[in-house]
Amino acid sequence: MDVSHIFESLNTEQRNAVASPSQNLLVLAGAGSGKTRVLVHRIAWLMQAGHTSPFAILAVTFTNKAAREMRSRIESLLGQSLSGMWVGTFHGLAHRLLRSHWKEAGLPEDFHILDSDDQLRLLKRLCKTLHVDEDKWSPRQCQWYINSQKDEGLRAAHIEHLDDVYTRTMLDIYRAYEEACNRGGMVDFGEILLRAHELWLNNPQILDHYQRRFQHILVDEFQDTNAIQYAWLRVLTGEGNHLMVVGDDDQSIYGWRGAKIENIQKFNLDYPAAEMVRLEQNYRSTSTILKAANKLIANNQGRLGKNLWTDGDDGEQISLYAAFNEQDEARYIVDRVQDWFAGGNRRSDAAILYRSNAQSRELEDALLRADMPYRIYGGHRFYERLEVKNALAYLRLLVNRNDDTAVERVINVPTRGIGGRTLEIIRSFASTEGCSLWQACARCVNDSLLSARAANAVLAFLQLIDALEQACEKLELYRKAEHVIAHSGLIPHHEKEGGEKARARLENLEELITATNSFDDAEIGEDFDLTSNATLAAFLDQAALDAGESQAGENEDAIQLMTLHSAKGLEFQLVFLAGMEEGLFPHKMSMDNISGLEEERRLCYVGITRAKAKLYLSHAESRRLHGDVNLCRPSRFIREIPAELIAEVRLKSVVTRAVSPNLQNGSSRINKLRGDIEVPQTELSLGQRVVHGKFGEGVVLNYEGQGTNARVQVNFDSAGSKWLALSHAKLVALSSA
Repeated sequence: MDVSHIFESLNTEQRNAVASPSQNLLVLAGAGSGKTRVLVHRIAWLMQAGHTSPFAILAVTFTNKAAREMRSRIESLLGQSLSGMWVGTFHGLAHRLLRSHWKEAGLPEDFHILDSDDQLRLLKRLCKTLHVDEDKWSPRQCQWYINSQKDEGLRAAHIEHLDDVYTRTMLDIYRAYEEACNRGGMVDFGEILLRAHELWLNNPQILDHYQRRFQHILVDEFQDTNAIQYAWLRVLTGEGNHLMVVGDDDQSIYGWRGAKIENIQKFNLDYPAAEMVRLEQNYRSTSTILKAANKLIANNQGRLGKNLWTDGDDGEQISLYAAFNEQDEARYIVDRVQDWFAGGNRRSDAAILYRSNAQSRELEDALLRADMPYRIYGGHRFYERLEVKNALAYLRLLVNRNDDTAVERVINVPTRGIGGRTLEIIRSFASTEGCSLWQACARCVNDSLLSARAANAVLAFLQLIDALEQACEKLELYRKAEHVIAHSGLIPHHEKEGGEKARARLENLEELITATNSFDDAEIGEDFDLTSNATLAAFLDQAALDAGESQAGENEDAIQLMTLHSAKGLEFQLVFLAGMEEGLFPHKMSMDNISGLEEERRLCYVGITRAKAKLYLSHAESRRLHGDVNLCRPSRFIREIPAELIAEVRLKSVVTRAVSPNLQNGSSRINKLRGDIEVPQTELSLGQRVVHGKFGEGVVLNYEGQGTNARVQVNFDSAGSKWLALSHAKLVALSSA
């Protein structure tokens, strides 16, 4: 049979991978090197040149979308339907096995799958039954523990507690959870894979059947496999079958959710005769972008090694912008996107990438001010995020106790023993009496309409809100937010989720405090009382308005915002990597050990290689966290890119730096001023001494905008650094710079 058409669109290395005669094959596929094409053409080659039946092929991907795309591309290439071929995700294929062999797997025929929410609800019931102190061991923490153990292939019976209180408690819950699932015929996502793996091990005849059937096993994104997935593959492959894995150790970025980079690194040890084919020709990015990525990732140790290249143009240098602060960074990025769009390009061909979800707030603010449509890829806008809405609800109750939606949201967040039955009584009373939920809570407690336990829980909530208001009465806005978040119980509540999700939620709460501080500064006038509830109400109104601005529709041309983790697998003509600072990227939680730092570097490598034509890197010289402005050091990842590949941006209005302040302790001072830069359409200039009715004397450090719309950063002698809106601040110039 003539199979020449299969190779027509392939380069030499791709052809070698597609037609490899080796029993086991590792295809080390760099970013943008055509790995999906190789997988598809390999399957076509096996069927046409190797006369392999589609029934003898098992192809594993990581998403249902990728599986559908792979099947469609194979059918298009071969011109025939492949309904008999097993193509799917690990979970999808394992589930198919369990449905076919439910009895041998020890399951009822009608077993059902628990999603994450169902699993959490079951664990909450079990924790109550076992009298587990949820303040110490939250159900979410238990959920994380059980799922992580299953990812490692471990049941409760396989684990020893060694008199460790935490492990012993988790194992008690794990055992009770296993018993409950077995009684109810339930399997969670981790159980699907673990049970399918045990199906092989406990039923040799079934394993033998599938080993004889699936002679060719192909796996995509192999660097993202966890322990149980790799074990499942190894058992199915056995001694005589053919295993082809495609992946990139330089793009292994999911260690925090169980992925084992060791799987791809040790593949040639587990399969000593395996062939390795490197796909290094890139069809996505310019040569400059690829050189930067290569030099960066070369700093990691233990790599399998490859060097991306292209026969395309060098392209533009990478632009590096050193912003004064996070507002300046966001404004610069939005300005560049506007230039891009004005040049006839689509906004949707541009993406802003960031390490931490919390970074999106400042970028969203800048985009809203510029009236530019945007879309958060794979997530919610800042003010729509669960933890932010929880904190805002507490703040709203300080202003208005009769806000029913706020009461509903946080009356039992964190959990304080106010169940559904209690809430129904309160709601019914409020409806009958025509009063607010807050008033109904108080009346139900006072009139003994609740059980003693429920009444105590409701009373504790009412007292908490009253105590928060009393403590916040004389505090400035950002201190109010700081106090409420610290004393409402939200921090330990969200911490209990564990892992990357908990960390992201806490960072968003910190960013909310930063937002209140920025609001202080932007709205300050001589008669503006920062401690009043009117200031808090104004902030809450603005947050509600921002939340009310809907994201761009699916078909609307909008710029894409996303975390670097979400960006994997995507590509854009124009890419911004924002917040390239030590402690932010690489993240401070990943800088204490080599493996964490190397995963951060791989994440940066992924970000760089998303760009096709143009890449911007940006960092801020100072960044506000809570109420403090902190000096920031540029990320080491910037230094690891050769200087000749980078062009530092010099804007006309930012040709000098007005500052070397000691910002860490709030007592900023100017060490040096170079030049005499005027704030456009005002009577002020950088370095000029001014006086403010509330904060006294200070020096102008920086500015944004012009005329009455300008904001200036002033370093006050006693109050430290503040950003002030000139339309409110009524600054009086004392002298020239």
